[in-house]
Formats: sequence, C-alpha cells, structure tokens
Amino acid sequence: MKAMVLEAVGSPLRPVDRPDPVPLSGQLMLRVEACAVCRTDLHVCDGDLSEPKLPLIPGHEIVGRVEAVGEGVPSSRVGQRVGVPWLGHTCGCCSFCRNKAENLCDQPQFTGYTRDGGFATHVVADADYAFVLDPQADPVALAPLLCAGLIGWRSLKKAGDGSRIGLYGFGAAAHIIAQVCRWQGREIYAFSRPGDEAAQLFALDLGAAWAGGSDESPPVLLDAAIIFAPVGELVPAALRAVRKGGRVVCGGIHMSDLPAMPYALIWGERSIVSVANLTRADAEEFFPVARKAGVRTHTTVYSLVDANRALADLRLGRVTGAAVLTP
Repeated sequence: MKAMVLEAVGSPLRPVDRPDPVPLSGQLMLRVEACAVCRTDLHVCDGDLSEPKLPLIPGHEIVGRVEAVGEGVPSSRVGQRVGVPWLGHTCGCCSFCRNKAENLCDQPQFTGYTRDGGFATHVVADADYAFVLDPQADPVALAPLLCAGLIGWRSLKKAGDGSRIGLYGFGAAAHIIAQVCRWQGREIYAFSRPGDEAAQLFALDLGAAWAGGSDESPPVLLDAAIIFAPVGELVPAALRAVRKGGRVVCGGIHMSDLPAMPYALIWGERSIVSVANLTRADAEEFFPVARKAGVRTHTTVYSLVDANRALADLRLGRVTGAAVLTP
C-alpha cells in the first residue's frame, strides 16, 4: 500500500510504500476511497496533541470498501462501504464504557493518532467501529461526516434546544451542522476570523441569519454558542454573546489557554462545556439526520501525495468547507 507517514512531530509527511495491512481478530481491512483532513490532524502533526504513535499514518475521517476481514467478523462485510472515525477502540469495561459514555473510555485508541489512519490506500479498523455507509453516495462527500459531522452533532446536542445558535469558526464542522440547524428551524449566527469575507458569505449562502467576525457582537443574544476554532480567547467572547442561562460549547479536542475573565461573564447561570470524542450512538443518530436534512458537504479534493499541501491550506485558512484526500 501507499501511505503518507508522520515520522517526527513537526516534520512533513513522507510518502512510503508498505505491505497491505492484515486484519486481526475483530478487525476488517478496507481500501480507502477518501479521507477528509481534520484540524485534529494538524494538532497531531504539529505536536499540540502529545505522544502520537510514531511513525504514524494520520487521518480519521475515512470512507472505504471492505476487502478482507479478520477472525470473528462475518464474511458478508466484504464489499461493504464503511466509515471509520476518530474513536477506533474502547475497552468496554471501565466505568465510562459501562455507563454509555464510551467517548470518555479510560483505555481508548484513536484512529490516526494512537493507531494508523486513512492517509493511505488501505487501513485496518475494528469492525465494531466501522459504520456502514450508503454504497451509492459520493465517498468524497461522505468523508467529512466522519468527524466534522459527528463532532458537530455531539456539540449541537450539548448546546441544547435553543433557537439561536452561534458558530465560531466556520469551517468543516460548522458548515455541516449549520445545515442541520436550518433543517431543524433554528437561526444560525456565524463568526469567522475577522475580515474573512469569504467564510462569512459562505455562511450566509448556507442560510445563516447573520455572519461577522469573531470580534463582533451578534444583533441578538444567543441561546448557545459552539466554538470550533481552537482559540481560547473566543470563550469570553462567546459568553458575552449568549443570554442568561445560555451555554458555550467547546467542540475541539485542542484549544489554546483560556484567558482570565471576569466572573460577570459566567454569572447568570451561563455555562461552559467541552465535547470529547464521539460515541457509536452519535453515529447511529447523526447519519439518518444528515440524510433527512439533505446535508451537502463542500469539499476541496487533494491527491494522497498532496497531503502536506492540504494540511498547509487548512492551517492557513485557505480551505472552504472540508479538505479531502483521495488515494
């Protein structure tokens, strides 16, 4: 197989030829059709997330066709189109797993971080964490749903049932969950980097009621705000934007330090909550919702060997929607 490999944190990915991986018991091996590039991949490659498996094949928004199965996996799964997300394995026996909170498992494995991911032509995955997907759909369009969509969905659930939702950082996750919100009848208020008119116009095209810079105040107080950008300084800004009793959801796996802020910002029963990983139940809920809502992902396609360019474009904010690699 061909793969793009991270050999040292902070270094460019290197193209490598390897033997095709062999699925072990409970696993399957798939030929990758598409793998979206997530901001978490940047955090892994840049060292914001410590102790990745090295050498490492990044990538955790994988769509592919099953070509082989390991012991204990039905042979009927061969030929299926499946999606492989960030959460690749859980222990099943810790208190979190036993209480339907497998996203907080004490001994997890993460695709493209502690185990090899999808910046490759082939990958192995636990069969129980490979979700069956529409065999007729465009794999490039499906790929961003495996993390941007799932984390966006979990973040939206944490935000509650309010009708006015702010989205800080209008990238892959926000552009997906904005469509879900509009289908649900909610109003979206989109915040981009100051001066990023392209992102603001993109949000308005997707039905946002208002779009502006993250240094601006929305025209109305919000019921909740979701922060997808990894910028801690946005937390006090979002708290200022939500009403009393409102909630600010931090949807990223990594964020810069939160600045000191006056207690008055959180007084009035405002709250801050983080989102960690995802559960398989999130996927069972989200994929049918995405179909009903008619979610259309906006993607920029790169070849596998252009993975470094895709990461650089994402780092510099040059991607509208989601970047996707196609082997």
